[in-house]
This record gives sequence, C-alpha cells and structure tokens, in this order.
Amino acid sequence: MKLLIDTQLLIWAANDTLPEKAIPYFMDNENILYFSSASIWEATIKRDLNRSDFDVDPALLYGGLLNNGYEELGVTSFHALLVAHLPSIHNDLFDRILLAQAKAEGMMFLSADYEVSQYPNVINV
Repeated sequence: MKLLIDTQLLIWAANDTLPEKAIPYFMDNENILYFSSASIWEATIKRDLNRSDFDVDPALLYGGLLNNGYEELGVTSFHALLVAHLPSIHNDLFDRILLAQAKAEGMMFLSADYEVSQYPNVINV
C-alpha cells in the first residue's frame, strides 16, 4: 500500500516515539512510505516558530527519510488545485495539501490527527 505520512508522524518516527498503533504501517515491507516536500517546509517553518512539537532539524529529517528508503512526493499545481475540493473539516494548510496529494496520487494518508481522520482515504493511528 502506498502511504503518505503526516509530518508529525515523520518527526515521531525520526525520534523513535511513534504511537504503537502506527508501528505496523512503518514495519510492513509491503507498504511504500512517502513524505511530501510540504512536510519538510512545514517542519522548517514550525521549528523557526519555536514550536516544541517540531523540535527537529529539517535537513536531518530530510536526509534521514531518504536514507531510510522513503519516497519523496513533490507538490504540484494539480495538488494545489485539489485543496479547493476538500471538505472544510480541518483548516491546517499543511494537512490540507498533504490530503490533496494523497487523494491525487491514490495513496492512503497516515495521520494521528483526529480531525484529519474525518477525511476519506485517511488511516488514523
């Protein structure tokens, strides 16, 4: 299964603090794990804002993701246009572009955010 991983889960994976429910998705060799360039952007911005939940060096996160076999998914104009077609359940702009990317690419979106789990194609962990 193709899984686009939410930014917070990427950070938790890098810090070895994943929720128990998430671990099987990361360990299943049948899954192809993706991260979005928007997640690196989000980590950069929120770290610069001194958000304690984004206490990660974005460059190290990026390198670690590539070194651990994650596939990078760039943001396209098509992804951006799809954001307008998402229900207004959640207003976080980063989550909305990630949801649009997952939808456009036929992926499941793996997230620990309850609000995000209200969208289709989301696995909540």
